[in-house]
Amino acid sequence: MHSSLSLSFSATSSSSATVFRSRHSFHAPAPAAAPLNLRFCGLRREAFGSCLAASLSRHLPRRPHTAAVSAALSDNGSPPKSFDYDLLIIGAGVGGHGAALHAVEKGLKTAIVEGDVVGGTCVNRGCVPSKALLAVSGRMRELKSDHHLKSFGLQVSAAGYDRQGVADHANNLASKIRNNLTNSMKALGVDILTGFGTILGPQKVKVGSSNKIVTAKDIIIATGSVPFVPKGIEIDGKTVITSDHALKLETVPDWIAIVGSGYIGLEFSDVYTALGSEVTFVEALDQLMPGFDPEISKLAQRVLINPRNIDYHTGVFATKIMPARDGKPVLIELIDAKTKEPKDTLEVDAALIATGRAPFTQGLGLENIDVVTQRGFVPVDERMRVIDANGKLVPHLYCIGDANGKMMLAHAASAQGISVVEQVTGRDHVLNHLSIPAACFTHPEISMVGLTEPQAREKGEKEGFEVSVAKTSFKANTKALAENEGEGLAKLIYRPDNGEILGVHIFGLHAADLIHEASNAVALGTRIQDIKFAVHAHPTLSEVLDELFKSAKVKAQKSTPVSEPVAV
Repeated sequence: MHSSLSLSFSATSSSSATVFRSRHSFHAPAPAAAPLNLRFCGLRREAFGSCLAASLSRHLPRRPHTAAVSAALSDNGSPPKSFDYDLLIIGAGVGGHGAALHAVEKGLKTAIVEGDVVGGTCVNRGCVPSKALLAVSGRMRELKSDHHLKSFGLQVSAAGYDRQGVADHANNLASKIRNNLTNSMKALGVDILTGFGTILGPQKVKVGSSNKIVTAKDIIIATGSVPFVPKGIEIDGKTVITSDHALKLETVPDWIAIVGSGYIGLEFSDVYTALGSEVTFVEALDQLMPGFDPEISKLAQRVLINPRNIDYHTGVFATKIMPARDGKPVLIELIDAKTKEPKDTLEVDAALIATGRAPFTQGLGLENIDVVTQRGFVPVDERMRVIDANGKLVPHLYCIGDANGKMMLAHAASAQGISVVEQVTGRDHVLNHLSIPAACFTHPEISMVGLTEPQAREKGEKEGFEVSVAKTSFKANTKALAENEGEGLAKLIYRPDNGEILGVHIFGLHAADLIHEASNAVALGTRIQDIKFAVHAHPTLSEVLDELFKSAKVKAQKSTPVSEPVAV
């Protein structure tokens, strides 16, 4: 999906309080319901795949209907007499789980409805099992790099792997995390209701195919997403697959085409090439890795793409993909993305469709409360409150995570859920999505928070402020050199007039861990002139960020409160 990467600022009525980044939550009455101008953020959404702009109204798989199961404990809050629960959450993924735990902490009697398995996409078919595969690919790369090992004085015989053993590692990790999430909710007294949740009306949900109806003072939709497959692509689950199938690692093809070079495609290219596959990227945009900061993309391509068994076609659409059958290979027909003229035909052993994800919102009963989705996404305001077809807020109904499309990341869903719980317990809270980090777990890793340089410069031009950039290299970091991992860059985008951090982008060893110092600084409104005084242990990779902040040239010596409205 080629949505705008800029974050919109929602207008508030005169009766509502202004929320500032330096004070991201406060006690205040909720603003009165009013028609709202809906604007999706879509932050870096095209990084997940470039073909998501196609219709998302296609039929989505429904989850099985099963009987309700209660796991309630006696100390799980005291609901109002007129409701079964204070809070009911539809969807037990990372977002729903985070909301449920925070709700119990706030004393709410809470239930969560799940029609599939606890953990959702992230735990069962996404970030958790993929990290298990990437852990294997990272070790394989080290063991297969004679130059790297010799630099340490190490000698290792030929490295190999057992495909089923690798697959089992991913499956076992997902199972372990899934059980951990389930047990944590049961231990806190969250009722787990098994079955697909359908909204029947205000504060009323039917669970499963039975006539069991549950009422709640507030309801959160957290149904997540499923892989998006463009028209013309036939999925057989064997030779033409989505990330759901790829994570099972049933085969390691000799040659695999990956359609989409965002987060999902990049990570799988890391896995497949480490295990011996040749990879061909098919990307609709003119450059690989869309959505990343261009300078980071350029460096990442030099390290992650060019030296590996990877080739690519950019500026093309895959209009037709046919699975392998009758001894024939997978057939991929490409057309020029601009002219729509036939461009090329590929014959490969397998194709992975990594063109992003589609919201899983069909069958929720949204029509019963007059809510119309936008390309499948549930429309919400900056407080995750659901908006109906007339632009009015639906009382006591919220939507978080991939289903609302604001920022399709598991930890963003959890943060949105926690924000909603704050609101329903009387504390107004608006989540600053610019402070939410993202990471791609390749080797080396890529991470980011805030705006890219082009986005920041566009914003500065519109709002009349100067934008500066500071950079530091991993080659100057002692710990990175000790690991023989000096290939990397950290980039800071900021305002030199007041020291505001606009964005931080990192490519290098453990970049996914390093980004949080920057994201927390953005969340708390910390200025560069203040964070320069933070002390970092030596020698550590964290000094990459230390040097980055210290290299920035800020004109203002004193901090000033961040006065802009929170970006949502």
